[in-house]
Amino acid sequence: MPAAANTDQPPALAVADQLPQHLPALRRYARMLTGDATAADDLLQDCAERALSRARLWRPSGNLRAWLFTIMHNLHANHRRRAASRPPEAPIDEVPEPAWPAPQFDTLAANQTLAAVGRLSPVQREVLLLVAVDGMAYSEVAAVLNIPVGTVMSRLSRARDQLRRVSDPSPT
Repeated sequence: MPAAANTDQPPALAVADQLPQHLPALRRYARMLTGDATAADDLLQDCAERALSRARLWRPSGNLRAWLFTIMHNLHANHRRRAASRPPEAPIDEVPEPAWPAPQFDTLAANQTLAAVGRLSPVQREVLLLVAVDGMAYSEVAAVLNIPVGTVMSRLSRARDQLRRVSDPSPT
C-alpha cells in the first residue's frame, strides 16, 4: 500500500519522493502494454520524466498511483499513434532465444499464458493487467482509462472468460 502523501510538501517534491515506490508496478504495466522489455523501459522513462516535469499539475489530494498510470496509458496511446505511420518492426520470430532458458515445463506454461494474454483485445488485456497483476481497484482502473466502472467489469469478465476457454478448451 503506497504511503500517504505529505500534504505539507509541494506537489513536485511529493511526486519525486513517492515515484520510486510506483516504478515496479509501472514497469510491469509498460511491459504488458508494449510486449517488449526495451520499449517498456523507454515508456517507463518517458512516464517518469513526464510525471516529474509536470508534477505541479498533480493534486496532492488525488491518487498519485492512478495519475502515474494515466500518464503511462496516454503516453503509450501517443506512441502507438506515432508508430502507425512508421514501417513495421522485425517480427518477434526473428529475435533469438535467451541463452539460458527456464526449465522446459515452466517455459511452456509461461509461453502459453503470455500467448493467451497476447490474444486478448488490447482493451481487455489492459484491464486484466491493471486488476490482476497490479492489484488496482476497479475504480482506479476506470480513472486511469477514463471509462465507467461497469465497462472495467465487463472487459475484465470477457478477458477472464476468454483465458478460461483457452486454458480448458474442452466443452463444459
